Amino acid sequence: MLILTRKTNQSVVIGKDADVVISVLDSRDGYVRLGFDAPREILIYREEILKKIQEEEKTQEEEK
Repeated sequence: MLILTRKTNQSVVIGKDADVVISVLDSRDGYVRLGFDAPREILIYREEILKKIQEEEKTQEEEK
């Protein structure tokens, strides 16, 4: 795992051609607001939502 420290208005770039840019928009009260700039074909999920989708897909496969 890569661990970085960023300040508000700083970014992290993923991919040599800056395919994905993650920017820190704000930080307060223990929360961080992030902005994501990525091509439409790259899906971005919150972790808990992705886990729920995966569980539902697994349940549907088991029912077949």
